[in-house]
Amino acid sequence: MAINVDFVKNWSSPVVRQTYSEKDAILYALALGYGSQPNSPDELRFVYEKGMQAVPTLATTLCYPGFWITDPRTGIDASKAVHGEHKVIFHAPLPAKGNVRGQSRVVDLIDKGPEKGALLIFERDIYNDDTGVLLASIEHRTVCRADGGFSTNSANLHSPVASAPSPLSKSPATAPWLQRDADYSVDIASLPQASLIYRLSADPNPLHADPQAARAAGFSRPIMHGLCTYGIVARAIMAVCCENNADALKTLGIRFLAPVFPGETIRTEIWKDSDVLHYRCLLPDRNTIVIATGTADIA
Repeated sequence: MAINVDFVKNWSSPVVRQTYSEKDAILYALALGYGSQPNSPDELRFVYEKGMQAVPTLATTLCYPGFWITDPRTGIDASKAVHGEHKVIFHAPLPAKGNVRGQSRVVDLIDKGPEKGALLIFERDIYNDDTGVLLASIEHRTVCRADGGFSTNSANLHSPVASAPSPLSKSPATAPWLQRDADYSVDIASLPQASLIYRLSADPNPLHADPQAARAAGFSRPIMHGLCTYGIVARAIMAVCCENNADALKTLGIRFLAPVFPGETIRTEIWKDSDVLHYRCLLPDRNTIVIATGTADIA
């Protein structure tokens, strides 16, 4: 089945409203490994109601439109789709509980060619439904590996998004911050059951839970959600650059290179340039870079 370009480009979700509780915020934080040191005040503030803060990246799980690319009308081979990049702008502090609303929409669909797949870009804005305050703006880039070659010009040079490359697309080999030692290096061990916990907050894709589905997608076993890795990166940055103050994180952008398996240790190396951070992530046990270029802004 070929991708249905018109349907995909014109897709948008209805407004999604959600009420989330402190228990939801705690469940999300537990998936990221918070609470592994239960006597640490820096961890308890995210998993205990007293003086609680929500991890800001909880916003990525709110008003989730569902795994809509599996809709047969899209024509997308969802089993071959992978999360490529993600960026969130945190406009206002996220309460530990509340009522929110969001709406998702497709920004662009870029044909990279028959052998290279397609890039699907969609956005979601999250509002406080009681006050109307914009809390977060989310950009999600999915690589549809089996769905390229649908346009007469597979480079899609006239796409406004394609002509303005991702800010994360700089070659890691030439990135200037890599020419010096990182300012910070943080090792966080992901939980073996991280994906089974994380999927209760948002993405139920069987790729992250079902060994058979993982093998069908070309992986030896279920992989961790990219957005779980994303949350662990936020945890590392907040720990060493924000004194674990969730309100200090203003933007976080990530470009995924390789999958992480639940239980692996993620090392986040951070280079600081004023209030702008550059980072990469690697797996020490496999000597594999999984995040080549990432950026963050902090207050």
